[in-house]
Amino acid sequence: MKKCLILVNAYSQLKSSLNQSERLAEELKKLGVEAEIKRNDFFACYVSEGGFLRSCAGEYDFCIYLDKDKYISAMLEKSGLRLFNSHTSIQLCDDKMLTSIALADSGVPLPETLAGLLCYDAQSDVSETALRAVEKKLGYPLIVKASYGSLGSGVFKADDFSSLLAIARELKCTPHLFQRFVSESAGRDIRVIVVGGEVVAAMLRSSETDFRSNIELGGVGTPVEVDRELGKLCIRTAEALGLDYCGIDVLLGEGGYLVCEVNSNAFFGGIERVTGINVAGAYAKYIYDKIYKEQ
Repeated sequence: MKKCLILVNAYSQLKSSLNQSERLAEELKKLGVEAEIKRNDFFACYVSEGGFLRSCAGEYDFCIYLDKDKYISAMLEKSGLRLFNSHTSIQLCDDKMLTSIALADSGVPLPETLAGLLCYDAQSDVSETALRAVEKKLGYPLIVKASYGSLGSGVFKADDFSSLLAIARELKCTPHLFQRFVSESAGRDIRVIVVGGEVVAAMLRSSETDFRSNIELGGVGTPVEVDRELGKLCIRTAEALGLDYCGIDVLLGEGGYLVCEVNSNAFFGGIERVTGINVAGAYAKYIYDKIYKEQ
């Protein structure tokens, strides 16, 4: 029997996350694969007494890893289980600064980005000298992002030095970054889904009330045609990060497209509704062919 494991976060209550796993299980079933959805709370792998890696997932042919727990993904992969996406790819996308570093010099245009200074002392104040350097480099308004976060959370816009200082103080003990604000794309971006090196679906996301365009924050999605330039850019981005599946957020800069963020576990419920494209089916078919047809 063909069987796979779909691992979701141990604590997530998001309907989008539940939809993601259920849709994939539904599409895999059509291909003859039994998918078992589990929360990532049963210690699928562990290090035993004596230092041996033990896995409780040996009955599965592969795992669709819809979590960002880097320890379990690393152990599962080391045990020999094929993950979609890979441990390394998930980690590169989970940390927005690591995403920018990985994409740098790969031919992928990005907004100008500075890494936030790490602070380990909650009693220390932020360096105003460093913030003045950020101000000089990026101008206002500018974006400050927590390195970890999704659905638009942890993303702030600083309009002047006082707001920059306040945001930096709030995030000082959290990994973060500073980024040029692409004013031409305020409240607008294009979400592109790439599966197996091919563009599957895309939508323009827009908001009239927020500089962020996320559907979860009130943004509205409309179908959009992917031109040759955008398609090549998104495929190059996915390849540079080693992704089987991803959602790429592209800003509409004055000089052309700019990759803003890459989500290795991008929710596809919204884009399926907007475009009518069966994203889950495309992902399931790609995985099936990888596991069962390429052996």
